[in-house]
Amino acid sequence: MWKEFKEFAVKGNAIDLAVGVVIGAAFGKIVSSLVSDVIMPPIGVLTGGVDFKDYFFVLKPFGTHFDTLKDAAAAKAVTLNFGQFVNVVIEFVIIAFAIFLVVKGLNKMKRPAPGAEPVAKDCPACAMSIPIKATRCPHCTTELGAAPARA
Repeated sequence: MWKEFKEFAVKGNAIDLAVGVVIGAAFGKIVSSLVSDVIMPPIGVLTGGVDFKDYFFVLKPFGTHFDTLKDAAAAKAVTLNFGQFVNVVIEFVIIAFAIFLVVKGLNKMKRPAPGAEPVAKDCPACAMSIPIKATRCPHCTTELGAAPARA
């Protein structure tokens, strides 16, 4: 069992996953700061100086008013913090978009594997898969010109 665990732990996939988790945690902190310190202040100015993190609804004691979420927390009020939720949703969208851009960039950097030339093409008459070098379809005997190749 120890041998199997050791093989699993030192496999490239497990190490890659660990590195991804650590970098993801650090990236999450950067995005949190981007949202709370860079993006939300201008949005607050556009909405008349409103700070989303202070959007909340007091559940208990019902009807009590607090100016900030900090005041409500100090009074041990039960609150529904929908402003915090808005911040988290914006963070998620930014993180998802940033990851999309990173993955898209990495996919562009990948080189095609050697020998990735197409080995088959479709017959234009019967749509059967045939060898790329075929000049006549073995299924329907159609003469093949420049049939479109597929990978």
